[in-house]
Amino acid sequence: MTLYQPFLDYAISTLQQRLDLALYPIPEGFERKEGIMGKGKRQEAVLTTSHGFKSPKLRQIRAAHVQGGNSLQVLNFVIFPEPNYDLPFFGADLVTLPGGHLIALDMQPLFRDDPTYQEKYTKPVLPIFEKYQQDLEWGGDFPEEAQQFFSPAFLWTRPQKDEVVETTVFSAFKEYLAAYLDLVESASPVTDKSRLDEILKAQKRYLGYRAEKDPARGMFTRLYGSEWTEEYIHGFLFDLERKLAIAN
Repeated sequence: MTLYQPFLDYAISTLQQRLDLALYPIPEGFERKEGIMGKGKRQEAVLTTSHGFKSPKLRQIRAAHVQGGNSLQVLNFVIFPEPNYDLPFFGADLVTLPGGHLIALDMQPLFRDDPTYQEKYTKPVLPIFEKYQQDLEWGGDFPEEAQQFFSPAFLWTRPQKDEVVETTVFSAFKEYLAAYLDLVESASPVTDKSRLDEILKAQKRYLGYRAEKDPARGMFTRLYGSEWTEEYIHGFLFDLERKLAIAN
């Protein structure tokens, strides 16, 4: 079972068509990692692959794809803009566990409470959200501390059937990604020093939160150990602090 491979293939193909794409360096040991999950007859081989790209306006485009048979399928696909653009992040968390599917799609805002920012970056996406909200029911409460990082167009759902993921969710993923790339296309660099400081601060706040609260930490630790997991989280998945430290 490779439920999210078509999502990843589509994303990479679309990015290649629409952006001046280059490879983003993946630290040694992270491009491909194999492990075993479960015990006895319930053992499953698990493969984690990492994919990284960049473009002139986008600092890092990266995916972590976990394939563990029928009991575990994950695609975490995130786009981080260069910090001289006020673009939101593109975030897709697609998770399949024995109990069902957890799907999260969003243009994650830098400044959620700024009406001008929301007008610019959330309003264009709301019609897509409203279209799919009819078929993809709200997935229920999520942590209050996380709410600042999600937009009003946050598509959060828990479909029960694989078929819904393969059709409706996949269609929503395509439309969200296309809308995000439209925003990227029209984005202009920010030159105001104080605004640049605000953007970098907001990016660091988001990445710090994601690195600290990464829900995959437990899964990766069980599969590959804590040392590999922490290095993967801070050295690849959410690596802005590392990159800034090297630059300085």
